[in-house]
Amino acid sequence: MRNTLENLYFGNITPCEQQMTPDSELKRAVDRVAHYEDQLMEQLDETEQTILTKLIRSQHEIDSITARENFILGFRLGVRIMAECLDDNDGDIRNGGA
Repeated sequence: MRNTLENLYFGNITPCEQQMTPDSELKRAVDRVAHYEDQLMEQLDETEQTILTKLIRSQHEIDSITARENFILGFRLGVRIMAECLDDNDGDIRNGGA
């Protein structure tokens, strides 16, 4: 446990960092999005490209906020599960609980 906490403290663990496997479903989806974005950019004038870029950046911001919130919710759920597992007086009938 201490090793994990030290790694987190020193910045060696980045929960949101992930590497894409070259032939994964995620990598294929990312490649498709990039391909369609390039196609669309080619068809737009400069003003429309600016609007599309702003739209894409806004969606990235939403995705980032959503990922952060989901991480926090998942972490909290894990802590609640651990706390419940450590509760000796949780009503387990094998231990004389109600």
